[in-house]
Amino acid sequence: MTFAIAPHAVPAIPVAGTDMRFPVHRIYCIGRNYADHAKEMGSEVDRVQPIFFNKPADAIVIGDGDVPYPSVTRDLHHEVEMVVALATGGRNIAVEHALEHVYAYAVGLDLTRRDLQAAAKSKGNPWDVAKGFDNSAPVSDLHRASEIGHPQHLQLSLSVNGARRQQTDIGEMIFSVAEIIHELSKLYDLQSGDLIFTGTPAGVAALVRGDRFCAELEGVAVLEGRIV
Repeated sequence: MTFAIAPHAVPAIPVAGTDMRFPVHRIYCIGRNYADHAKEMGSEVDRVQPIFFNKPADAIVIGDGDVPYPSVTRDLHHEVEMVVALATGGRNIAVEHALEHVYAYAVGLDLTRRDLQAAAKSKGNPWDVAKGFDNSAPVSDLHRASEIGHPQHLQLSLSVNGARRQQTDIGEMIFSVAEIIHELSKLYDLQSGDLIFTGTPAGVAALVRGDRFCAELEGVAVLEGRIV
């Protein structure tokens, strides 16, 4: 096949303990998946209809790298999340079979231009530009489910400049990983290479240039970086 222009490199994440890389197909995110975060944002807790949004695959930042402060915003917020990587996909995946599609787990940040999001919400407009911008998805190396299993109760946390800002047990998620996969598969044809950011707990706050962050999924993954 001859391309009209040179194709871009495939976004990929290292697989811990190997020399392999996981090619990223799409990035799905769920909003308001911890009750305490929904409340701090002034939103109702909805156990019926999950809220999904997307980030571009090349929004990932790997290797504990520097994260550029994004353009336009003056209010960049951190949202620490457990990340799920899919080995296989499909449509209308049953909850009881959903975890069979999971390849690995990681920890990541859903970076958010909060001022742009608030402005869009106030006008009833979409807030894609608040979430799906360049370098908005820092993520750690992937840790395979075949080695660590499927975590149900681990501490998820984020510290900035050594001070703890966010912490929760992933068991507090409103929609579990299996339920998220099930719900997403009703809306999309999930595929191998898909990433799912599974939601953030309370404590979201601003990041500024020079801040150093450390995100951790207890005993599984650590992500460190700096805002530049």
